[in-house]
Amino acid sequence: MAEPSLPAAYFEGIFAGDADPWDLASSPYEAAKFDRTLAALSARRAAFALEVGCAGGVLTERLSAVCDHLVAIDISPTALARARQRLSGRPNVRFEVAAFPRDCPVVPGLDLVVLSEVAYYWSDADLDLAARRIAETLVGGGRVLLVHWTGETDYPQTADDAVGRLWLGLSAVMNVDLAERHPNYRLDLWSRR
Repeated sequence: MAEPSLPAAYFEGIFAGDADPWDLASSPYEAAKFDRTLAALSARRAAFALEVGCAGGVLTERLSAVCDHLVAIDISPTALARARQRLSGRPNVRFEVAAFPRDCPVVPGLDLVVLSEVAYYWSDADLDLAARRIAETLVGGGRVLLVHWTGETDYPQTADDAVGRLWLGLSAVMNVDLAERHPNYRLDLWSRR
């Protein structure tokens, strides 16, 4: 039997117990990964972007500088409250509690989806649903950026399995622009045909 997606209570428990559970705001590794993430997007500014799993808003803050409008979602209300506080002065960012892909905010003209360190938390069924949601909402020329840690996990998926499953659902409508392997993580950038 396939493993289910990790539930909201899992993430709420993590964020309730630690203000920065993955050291996103203080780790040199995370800072370098975020630098590469932004560099991968540097070819063009996003008009309407969706960041899935924004946590405390560290990457969100950096994405907000390259997006005209950014919807940042997280399954944890506690994480989202921290992200809202961190970005309180950014009028181009909207926050929503949502369990993507089951909950998919409406973002007209969506031209960027950022899945950073989230896809491996999902079941096969939710990865398939995520692919359908992206295919339904992403405009022509829109991009999907995926960044995932490649080490051992106890999550429902590995990074490679999660990205591979999403690609199966999107390969008919997407091109691969980047497929990079770095020490400890992979970065993939796809664009809609």
